[in-house]
Amino acid sequence: MPSRNKWICAAVIILGLIAPAAHAQNYPARAITLVIPFAPGGSTSIVGRAIADKMSELLGEKVVVDNRPGAGGTVGTKAVAKSEPDGYTLLLGYTGTLAIGPSLYKNPGYDPRKDFAPIGMIGNAPNSLVVHPSFPAKTVADLIAYAKANPEKVNFGSAGAGTASHITGEYFARAAGIKLGHIPYRGTGPALTDLLGGHIPMAFAPIPASHANVAAGKLRALAVTSVTRSGLLPEVPTMVEAGLGSFDASLYYGLVAPAGTPRPVVDKLNKTLRNALASEEVKRQLGNDGTEITPGTPEDYAEFIDKDEKKWSQLVRASGVEQE
Repeated sequence: MPSRNKWICAAVIILGLIAPAAHAQNYPARAITLVIPFAPGGSTSIVGRAIADKMSELLGEKVVVDNRPGAGGTVGTKAVAKSEPDGYTLLLGYTGTLAIGPSLYKNPGYDPRKDFAPIGMIGNAPNSLVVHPSFPAKTVADLIAYAKANPEKVNFGSAGAGTASHITGEYFARAAGIKLGHIPYRGTGPALTDLLGGHIPMAFAPIPASHANVAAGKLRALAVTSVTRSGLLPEVPTMVEAGLGSFDASLYYGLVAPAGTPRPVVDKLNKTLRNALASEEVKRQLGNDGTEITPGTPEDYAEFIDKDEKKWSQLVRASGVEQE
């Protein structure tokens, strides 16, 4: 009998090793959902849809984009964290949800380190400080002077409370020694729509979402939030050049799956993602929108998520904008 039990245990172990590999070999067998936790029109949608289209082609199964906005991106992010870890529900990871949300909200409903299996990084892009053409400020210095002369009368729009564009605005106000009013929207797209309509004077928006309107003269860019100028907006100075010390607020995108997703599936998705990022089509799409491609391994992305969360949590605390 003991010998028989040993054989049973061995069989269970072997099946446990074979099952994930077999699952990956047959994966995907149906459509995959890529959750983008913001409204359509923002940078996450621009990046996510470019990746989804190419990965659909490479995998031979449709990658369907599902925009689920709410609570600074934490609604859609939490939904993916609680999803079945079978590789059929993925998340467009983003600085706002994986690095800012966990510090901004006391209970966002997920842990960026424990509740996700990182697949790989996609790239990064700085925010841009953009104003309506009717706004009197032509430079960051002009804006700071105007805000000091009109305390608490200048509002800025963001993709929502707790998003990177929100915390960047608070970061800017603190660095400049001014007070700004914050108007949260359900994504960058709605915020830019109101800015274009002249309903708000300024906004912080990712370059992938703002540059077309800047190029068309519908918005005026005063600065970019990276430490180097953007190749897409080379004439626009950095915040550092505008006199704000070591100001740096770049945004990063990547793919994650729910924790517990079989490693062979994660590896297959990472390989597909990297092949998508290496394609001329995706390089052109993301490059045209100001996103610098930075592929890597799942371990690379896990390490970055940890580092990015530590950085932004300090900014959240310093800004004093924690939410209940």
